[in-house]
Amino acid sequence: MHLLIPHAAPPGPACRQTMGSLQLPHLQAMLPQLSPAWSLSTDEDRLTPASELAHAKALGLPVVDGLVPWAARAAREAGLAADTGYALLTPCHWDIHTQAVFMADPAELQLSEEESRTLLAAMRPYFEEDGLQLHWLRADTWLVAGEVLRDLPTASLARVCNATVDDWIPRQDQARLLRRLQNEMQMLLYTHPVNDAREARRAPTVNAFWLSGTGTLDTGWTPPADGPVVAHDLASAALRDDASAWTTALQAFDAGPVQRALEAARQGQPVQLTLASLGHAHSFHTAPLSLWTRLRRRFSPLNATALLQTL
Repeated sequence: MHLLIPHAAPPGPACRQTMGSLQLPHLQAMLPQLSPAWSLSTDEDRLTPASELAHAKALGLPVVDGLVPWAARAAREAGLAADTGYALLTPCHWDIHTQAVFMADPAELQLSEEESRTLLAAMRPYFEEDGLQLHWLRADTWLVAGEVLRDLPTASLARVCNATVDDWIPRQDQARLLRRLQNEMQMLLYTHPVNDAREARRAPTVNAFWLSGTGTLDTGWTPPADGPVVAHDLASAALRDDASAWTTALQAFDAGPVQRALEAARQGQPVQLTLASLGHAHSFHTAPLSLWTRLRRRFSPLNATALLQTL
């Protein structure tokens, strides 16, 4: 059993302040039974945060900055052809200012399926003119297929959510058509009936898109039979620095999957735990502890919240 907790240490000040008073009894009880397995770190200017690199490592996907093929993986799961590049397309809202462009959290759009499919149908011809195919995946995420996406590094949505996008927009020559499409879509969406209706009810409009998860999937890749149990519910709260929602989600994960993993470890079953933030990831597993480690932990036990604060 492998547990992966991305966003275990959000950078926002509200979440950071909350971390010192977290109550995670099952995580606290499990840590003394685990040994370090591996660690990884990444700089804040890298396209892919450590949390996603750790997830990719757990799934046996390429751990390459900006080219973790999340979209190609989703395309394979959807039964789409795998002989081209893919990207995840996220409909989003940009606040455009003179000096910078700010992306609001796409989750705040709360797009309905009907709105999402209608917007995709309107945008599809423009993408097809440039040899790109759009596929609807869910209301907040579509797939884009095309050769230009095969080796085009892109920034994770976690890098641009509630942040400025200017430094993360791809500038390579091969991204020119994508930048042009971005401009065309802003003009198309400005007067689209879906956005007119959203404005009428004072909901944020869709005026841009973000591409991420680009790359291709090796034909020999197969998902691991015991893939990680991921604490997905932390992401949105962490990215908007909602300490209350983040704490609630983390404590729910502690009371559910972490408690089950603790019981499995006590029964001698193999357990792995990976804690990750945007910058760092540390993975632990059940393995024999040296005498020195057992003595050290008896007199100086691992503290769960202190460990999270090191991420």
